[in-house]
Amino acid sequence: MSWEREPFGQDPDGEDEEFDFDDEEEGGVEPAVTVEVTGLSLYTRHGVTDAERELGQRLIFDVSFELDHCDATLTDRIEDTVDYAEVCEQVALAAQERSYKTLERLCSAIADRLVERFGATSVRVKATKPEPPIPLPVEGVSVEVWKEV
Repeated sequence: MSWEREPFGQDPDGEDEEFDFDDEEEGGVEPAVTVEVTGLSLYTRHGVTDAERELGQRLIFDVSFELDHCDATLTDRIEDTVDYAEVCEQVALAAQERSYKTLERLCSAIADRLVERFGATSVRVKATKPEPPIPLPVEGVSVEVWKEV
């Protein structure tokens, strides 16, 4: 008994098979795509105290969102996918255009912007204060908001 494998692209009779990768997508399910950015560090002016809003502080953002449709899964073209730099710019704009007292509201505003700009079907936004103004030794405090459209 031989355990040799048939060469890729040939059926057991030795004839070449034709592979049409588009057929798989037509009858199958198009893959969902998750875009994720982690560790985006921005100087912002959010917080409960006047000092936090006046002096500002660094926040670390982690965002991810799901797209039901992304042509790049088929075309492999840059213009058919999400520009990661633009994702970072949109987070920065939302985080720096106004001041919020709570991280919950800030994360929600960022999530709304990502849904609107990129057509995301679900979004996760996490904001971390690495140096929170509390009198106990902690590495950071975080808030995470999830939204589904």
